[in-house]
Parts: sequence; structure tokens; C-alpha cells
Amino acid sequence: MTNIFKQLYIRTSGYSYTNMGRLFLRLFVGLMLLQFGLRQWIGFEGYKEIFPSVMGTTPECGLIIMIVVEVVCSLFIMFGFLTRLMVLPPFIVMVISEIFLLSKAHEASYLISWTNPVYLPIMFMGIFFFILLVGPGKISVDYFLSLHFIHSDNQSESELEEV
Repeated sequence: MTNIFKQLYIRTSGYSYTNMGRLFLRLFVGLMLLQFGLRQWIGFEGYKEIFPSVMGTTPECGLIIMIVVEVVCSLFIMFGFLTRLMVLPPFIVMVISEIFLLSKAHEASYLISWTNPVYLPIMFMGIFFFILLVGPGKISVDYFLSLHFIHSDNQSESELEEV
């Protein structure tokens, strides 16, 4: 019985599934961002009336930019294609959203509850920064393209080190 618990402990704490974890995180954040973009796309007529003017753009232009960033970048992130590049536009959008939300907040920052939408851009920024740091992992188009480029140049896979 002790041997079973030892084996179970080793399997649950000793093994690391980092590539599966990166895939899950990419799919999760991609789906979350995609659903925002699709909702805005479907309700475009209603949203363009209430969307704020950000950085000198018209509300309609700003909404179009937001939809394109949310839909295109989320698809690229989910597939793991140009991943580190594709997390930058939504990260910037979330920084702008956070600044806008905080500047329009009528409450003091210490009174903001956890249900307030102010925390949503911060959560996305954290996830995008993490993906930017660790990369897409081995279950991604980026990794397979890297393998293709390395093999076409007759180099070894050690060039990739730990991806």
C-alpha cells in the first residue's frame, strides 16, 4: 500500500507537463479573447454607439481595431503561430483598456470589488506576459516550423534547447 502512495506521489508531483500546460493556457486565453471579439463583431451596431473614443480614433474605428486584434491574435495564439509576436497587440490593448477603466472609475481603487471589470485587463496582461516569457511550447506551429527550419539547414535539434 505504501508503494502505491509513493508511485502516486511521484507521478503527481515529480512529472512536469509544461508543454501541455502551455497548450492549455494558449487555448484558454485564446478562446476567452475570441469570445470577446466575436460578441463585439456580432453586436457591432450596438457597440459602436457606446464604444469610447480611444487615442484619438473614432469609436467605430477603435471598435474595428479591437475586434481585429481580439479575433486575429486569439486565433494565432491558439494555434501557436507567431505566438510571442501575437501576444503584443492584445497586451497593448489591455494596457489601454486598464488605463481607460481606471481613469473612468468613480470609486477609489481600494473600494473596487473583485467583480468590477477593472481586474479583467490585468488578468489578461498577466497571462499574455507569461506566454511572452515562456513561449508557445512544443505543441505549436512555431515549434514545428522551427524544427523544419533547423532540419532544412542541416542543423541539430539542440539549437532549440529547451523550448
